[in-house]
Amino acid sequence: MENSTEVTEFILLGLTNALELQILFFILFTLIYLISLFGNLGMILLILLDSQLHTPMYFLLSNLSLVDFGYSSAVTPKVTAGLLMGDNVISYNACAAQMFFFVAFATTESYLLASMAYDRYAAVCKPLHYTTTMTTSVCVHLAIGCYVCRFLNTSIQIGNTFHLSFCMFSVILHFFYDIPVVMTLSCSDKHISELVLVLISSFNVFFALQVILISYLFIFIITLKMHSVEGYQKVLSMCASHLIAVSIFDGNVIILYLQPISIHSMETNKIASVFYTMVIPMLNPIVNSLRKKKVKGAFRKVVEKTKLSLGLTF
Repeated sequence: MENSTEVTEFILLGLTNALELQILFFILFTLIYLISLFGNLGMILLILLDSQLHTPMYFLLSNLSLVDFGYSSAVTPKVTAGLLMGDNVISYNACAAQMFFFVAFATTESYLLASMAYDRYAAVCKPLHYTTTMTTSVCVHLAIGCYVCRFLNTSIQIGNTFHLSFCMFSVILHFFYDIPVVMTLSCSDKHISELVLVLISSFNVFFALQVILISYLFIFIITLKMHSVEGYQKVLSMCASHLIAVSIFDGNVIILYLQPISIHSMETNKIASVFYTMVIPMLNPIVNSLRKKKVKGAFRKVVEKTKLSLGLTF
């Protein structure tokens, strides 16, 4: 279909019209974004500076941190600007650009989490062959594969959304420009576009989940064969943070994308979207990285080096 849109801009209604709540949300979202910013960029910096973190797991974690920083930055600054200044209008092209970057980073995150599950499988189930299984070449190819899948998925999803026609009513009952929300504004037949959205989203989610579940099935089988408490604790420490990240991320994706748009609850979508766009990028460097002893050790080394370079003795 030709895009015969008459819309040149979209208007967001945001989370609330109450001034007190807008101030509260502005403070809260700004704090969350700053924690996410420093947590993810700090994690990348630590991995670059400490040679002990130059391992497959931390290579994937550095990519995850980069992606979390990217997709949080694609949404949160615009949301906070809207809460502070009431600037809730965005042009048609800017809306498409924001949506492109958000979908791109979110898709990459899904496939990176699957790659990290494979890394955990190799570490637990084939520890003696880990270095030959997760070589530098394998890690690079896994990362490249995630970014290729990102480009393909994003191109299809954005094209599928913006080939629709949008009429004069361009008010969005949300706080950012997500695909299902923007689709509801179309005045053309959306059935095929909705079907494409659900099918492609389902493929992305369930393909990644299949890799994760199969990896953890083998890990579970190996764990059952262990006869030491230390073995159980080691596996738990290696896998628990990743499982938490997967559960939160994929749970929100399923709520937001794997159901027909006609039965979406806007309030449920808003709550899930806050977790999806802001809270998850903040939590990932904490649950995936900052709980690990090597990261804490690397952080202490950087602090000590900084103190020495500045001539501080405390």
